[in-house]
Amino acid sequence: FQSYALYPHMSVRKNIGFPLKMAGIDAALADKKIAEAAKVLNLTDYLDRRPGQLSGGQRQRVAIGRAIVREPDAFLFDEPLSNLDAALRVNMRLEISELHQQLKTTMIYVTHDQVEAMTMADKIVVLRAGNIEQVGSPIELYKNPQNLFVAGFIGSPKMNFLTGGHAEKHGAHTIGVRPEHLRASKTEGVWKGVVGVSEHLGSDTFLRVNVDGVDEGLVVRAEGDVALYHGDTVYLSPENDSRIYKFDQNGQAV
Repeated sequence: FQSYALYPHMSVRKNIGFPLKMAGIDAALADKKIAEAAKVLNLTDYLDRRPGQLSGGQRQRVAIGRAIVREPDAFLFDEPLSNLDAALRVNMRLEISELHQQLKTTMIYVTHDQVEAMTMADKIVVLRAGNIEQVGSPIELYKNPQNLFVAGFIGSPKMNFLTGGHAEKHGAHTIGVRPEHLRASKTEGVWKGVVGVSEHLGSDTFLRVNVDGVDEGLVVRAEGDVALYHGDTVYLSPENDSRIYKFDQNGQAV
């Protein structure tokens, strides 16, 4: 699905129905299946158009429709949204999730985008170099990552990591704190730093704070109207100790 592989000279109707034609399905039954798939995918009004007359999202739906008419036991999506712009990716993500609810069919979805994985999956398998790092529901992986790789992959912005004396105080080789679990104060806190970049996004503000002994600094997710800017001194603290993730020298959770 990363490449739609549609026949440019065929209409949407013929593209969706092509596997049925190759399987020798009766024409009347094929037309019925095509109409049903088009209805599910909101393509009924586009059945007589060619792929070149469609948007990227519509072409993606045609490719999905071509699979639906075969009534498979499972769907395999291989980075289906990678060729779409940001706004269209959000829409297609919702459409695929709704389609899953309608069809009640197993879907295996390959992606490098952890937002897609978190928002769409019932169960996530995190892979690295061909090895399974962890399997679980999105919330399980978010709350209980088994190692540094999973902890850094799940969550946006990614988890902050601290080593050296910062971690030794907690009996660990490395500790991690998510940006949304840090609190910023102008008066007191565990870590003192200076705001390097302040990104105000309306509902949220992301602060990148330079802290001694932390190479990449710490990222904090704060309220949208927080009055902290470049150059301000700030003190950071985790909400509580349960928000601190601990890892040993091999990167495994402890």
